[in-house]
Amino acid sequence: MTYEPVIGLEVHAQLLTQSKMFCGCGTRFGLPANTQTCPICLGMPGTLPVINRAAVEMAIRTGLALNCRIAPTNRFARKNYFYPDLPKGYQISQYEAPICEHGWIDVEVGGETRRIRIRRAHLEEDAGKNLHDAGGGSRVDLNRAGTPLLEIVTEPDMRSADHVVAYLKALRDMLMYLEVCDGNMEEGSLRCEPNLSLRPAGQQAFGTKVELKNINSFKFVKEAIDYEIKRQTKVLSEGGTIHQETRLWDPEKGQTAVMRSKEEAHDYRYFPDPDLVPVKIAPEWIEEVRAKLPELPAVRQRRFVTEYGLPEYDAGVLTSSRDLADYFEACVARFGQPKTVSNWVMGELLRELNQSGTPAGRSPVTPERLVSLLQLVDKGTISLKVAREIFPELYASGASPERLVQEKGLTQVSDEGALEKMIDEVLTKNPAQAAQYRAGKEQVLGFLVGQVMKASGGKANPGKVNELLKRKLSQ
Repeated sequence: MTYEPVIGLEVHAQLLTQSKMFCGCGTRFGLPANTQTCPICLGMPGTLPVINRAAVEMAIRTGLALNCRIAPTNRFARKNYFYPDLPKGYQISQYEAPICEHGWIDVEVGGETRRIRIRRAHLEEDAGKNLHDAGGGSRVDLNRAGTPLLEIVTEPDMRSADHVVAYLKALRDMLMYLEVCDGNMEEGSLRCEPNLSLRPAGQQAFGTKVELKNINSFKFVKEAIDYEIKRQTKVLSEGGTIHQETRLWDPEKGQTAVMRSKEEAHDYRYFPDPDLVPVKIAPEWIEEVRAKLPELPAVRQRRFVTEYGLPEYDAGVLTSSRDLADYFEACVARFGQPKTVSNWVMGELLRELNQSGTPAGRSPVTPERLVSLLQLVDKGTISLKVAREIFPELYASGASPERLVQEKGLTQVSDEGALEKMIDEVLTKNPAQAAQYRAGKEQVLGFLVGQVMKASGGKANPGKVNELLKRKLSQ
């Protein structure tokens, strides 16, 4: 029997607030354990939470970008469960009245547009982190406890690992454009939990779902889903039963393993948090947030194609981050050759940025300096080859292109008199090739151009060399 995967996704995005969801503690990553805590996020008796307004605004911003309805009234609830990194014995979350509902996002998969519906996006606080050492001991770091999270839940609209990865990448780009999450999956700022079931092809009813817990990379998401599809297919094909459970992905073994049986909502005994009043969101606040929304990645990508005439691939790469798209447009505003700028940004610049782990917004080669380099090539002051060769040094030093070219004596030779002298010497040394060209073997011209370039130390203007060589050989 052929089975069809049915996949929904829960994504937890840490919000880029300076303080936690219900207290004033900081949210910086990587500080010594338990140094960003207070009686509130430690769950001490008698403490009272206070809602972080910035987190609520970030949730509104995200909901609007995801085409969600923003609830005029939403409330926080207590989600009860016991775990060492949850000091209160419950998590403050939203259940019956989430802040965002009924949205959607369109993603490109295999050349087709697929609409993924968003069931809800709700605010909650993160748990702490358990640390396990080699000796079998465990410790708890509560720095992360109370960090604002936005949990974004889709409908079961995906049918393959490729659908999931495309959705995740589009969502991550959007969250980073909105500046609500840094998208750092390695540090746990963005974590996803696929819910996957199989059903016989053509059947409408869903099968029993399995949750894959806390996966933190696109690669692992794809591998875990592909493995789980094969595992469930084998179980069903052999007449077995799929159990509703939570499984962990082990990247070293390349397989999932049971973590625990899957909880239902009633297991958490949700009830409204008595310490927090319902949140009222005025229509004016929603419109104020809407007015400040940036141009989103998908819209910007389409504009780059229509306005600048870029290929779809170029536009996709350049709009993958807001910093990079801004950098590109800053260059094009100064140098009106979009495709040339695109080639340099996607090639030389991205290579250096990726190697140094630097975002485009902090590039040592500013848009002004990249444009200066391109103008030197465009005017014929230096060759394209020289420009590419000196770019790593420009990136490392932050020097101006004009100064570096002058100091290294890299100015291109375009003077016809000097070039004719070099060409005469080359033709004298290579009479056989000159005769072959005159006899109609035009491909020999490339060899002769190369000899002139070699004689000039790479400084000769290739266009001028071509022009003068043809003129000489036709005489």
